[in-house]
Amino acid sequence: MLGHSHAMSGLAAGAATLPWAGQVGVSGPVEQLAWVAAWGGFAMLPDLDQGGIHWRGVMPSSTGSTVARMWGPVTTTLASAVGKIAGGHRQGTHDLLLAPAIFGLLTALAAHNTYASMAVIALGIGLALQALHVVIPGRVEQTVIGNVVISALGAWWVTGTANHALEWLPWAVAGGVVVHILGDWLTVGGVPVPLTWVGGHSVRLSAGLFKTGAKTEHVVATMFAVAAVVGVVAFSPLQGYLAPVIDPVMTSAPLSP
Repeated sequence: MLGHSHAMSGLAAGAATLPWAGQVGVSGPVEQLAWVAAWGGFAMLPDLDQGGIHWRGVMPSSTGSTVARMWGPVTTTLASAVGKIAGGHRQGTHDLLLAPAIFGLLTALAAHNTYASMAVIALGIGLALQALHVVIPGRVEQTVIGNVVISALGAWWVTGTANHALEWLPWAVAGGVVVHILGDWLTVGGVPVPLTWVGGHSVRLSAGLFKTGAKTEHVVATMFAVAAVVGVVAFSPLQGYLAPVIDPVMTSAPLSP
């Protein structure tokens, strides 16, 4: 699936799980919105498995996926390392058993440190901004500096308003990873059967519903976007702000016989 499709599906899943988010430590409206945004951003995380820095003479050049080039040498170097460990694109980072567990565990180790939590949240925000650039006016979020600044401010806001460790963060990361893998499973390219990618000869699983970028995918992504908006309005504090506007309209609408 394309980046924005993964992000939309992640946002929809995050919004749909809001009623249960309190059970994993989500507290208050800021963290509720952060929970949804984290699902959307980390639904891009498995694609951070292809990238690197190549030298053209004396000048370095960042290559790889859009999300790998997000923060220039920082993320391309990270993507290069992840890709080598994972065996290439759509291999280890797309393992439905290992990927959520490993990414979730690494996040759990960071969740009890403020600065480590900020770094993880900033990464999620940055990934979401890159994936959703098609619906964001301007191009600031696509520049390295612009993306870093916005992501850092967002992470500072979330961690600054929390008076406790972000226990929910590993769950949002693992959840976003699962959503990504399931999305790629729907495509013709599919995902590896868990653990078969070890050794470089993975067996693929695919629902084969559509090719990446096909019209069907755009329809599915639009449905996810609508579901995300409806979920956030229905399950977050936004419902309280919008209810005085929506309820009179709904109650005054004529009923069909």
